[in-house]
Amino acid sequence: MSTTFLTTSPRQTQKLGEKTAKDILKVKNRRGARVLGLTGGLGGGKTTFLQGFARGLGIKEKVLSPTFIIMRRLKIKDLTRLSAGQGFKNFYHLDCYRIANSKELLDLDFKKIIADPKNIVAVEWADRVKKIMPGEALWINFEFIDNKRRRIVIGTLKKNAKEVHK
Repeated sequence: MSTTFLTTSPRQTQKLGEKTAKDILKVKNRRGARVLGLTGGLGGGKTTFLQGFARGLGIKEKVLSPTFIIMRRLKIKDLTRLSAGQGFKNFYHLDCYRIANSKELLDLDFKKIIADPKNIVAVEWADRVKKIMPGEALWINFEFIDNKRRRIVIGTLKKNAKEVHK
């Protein structure tokens, strides 16, 4: 099952990210981290979406792509204004564009990070490490239509990855 959105500006893409974060905060009964797998080409809107997503989590720091450092951790400080913070403490933002294989991500304690229910983890270029992505990951595909428009497909299960990666 997936839902398709069309955004016509970076601001709309950020707003969709913010709404997605607020929806994720409402999800109950999780065993590990809440994991998002973002896919799509360069300039597709992945980082722009995550800027809004972080805002939806109450994060004030500027969100930049961790392309060269691979991973950033941001503290989720104040969820009191959100109805269902559910104990989330960390937002991990990973960028696998420069990853040659899944082992590199495993060397960064990826399994430990996604096992912790206090974490929300967003993985850009997740198709490069899909072997180690959890089955319950939320897959989000970004398709560059033109300078302003993006088609964004959000699927709820890994089995939808083929559908999402079209």
